[in-house]
Amino acid sequence: MALCYWKALLLLLLLSCLFSVSYSSLGDADPNYRACVGECEISGCVGQLCFPQCNSSSNTGPWYTQEPLYLQWQKWGCQGDCRYHCMVNREKERETLGQPPLKYHGKWPFKRLLGIQEPASVAFSVLNLAMHFHGWISFFITLYYKLPLREDKTAYYEYVGLWHIYGFLSMNSWFWSAVFHTRDVDITERLDYSSAIAIIGFSLIVSILRTFDVRVEAARVMVSAPVLAFVTTHI
Repeated sequence: MALCYWKALLLLLLLSCLFSVSYSSLGDADPNYRACVGECEISGCVGQLCFPQCNSSSNTGPWYTQEPLYLQWQKWGCQGDCRYHCMVNREKERETLGQPPLKYHGKWPFKRLLGIQEPASVAFSVLNLAMHFHGWISFFITLYYKLPLREDKTAYYEYVGLWHIYGFLSMNSWFWSAVFHTRDVDITERLDYSSAIAIIGFSLIVSILRTFDVRVEAARVMVSAPVLAFVTTHI
């Protein structure tokens, strides 16, 4: 028993050597960038470019005095604009010095397009969403319109419910991925990551049930419950 204990302890020590200390991205750790953001949040300007939202509330006054939503959407808060334009200026300086681009707050320095933070990522997320929707529709049509049904109009296929849930979770995940890459704020980040964890957990359940052909309801619950508990706790 003691030998097993020491073996487990040794294994944990060896595994701990594989981990390293996590730091912020090199870009947002840059003193010049941090100084630029700090000064901008006080003055409301980056060079000759100034942001009125740094010195006033953007949602005050009657609705008819506010800008249209399509113009408000393209504007960010004070901190967001300061970070973006300080990043752009800093990357221009690095480019003139022949230095490679750096990540800022975990992201590469992409340029905005119509207020969208990462246009390419949004486009790919939308395409993934469209393909998953097409796949789910094709699955539905094949089951209920091309294959024979039981007398109660249900499909013969044993895993219909699981694949319907998988399709909805997949579409939900790519939808929030598109939203998150459009505008990275705390709530969109949480929804994107939580949706991704949900589909990963459910994929594990489906893969186990399908691979081992688990058909008994009690056995399915025994397999699914621990994974669902872990995913729920994590979210």
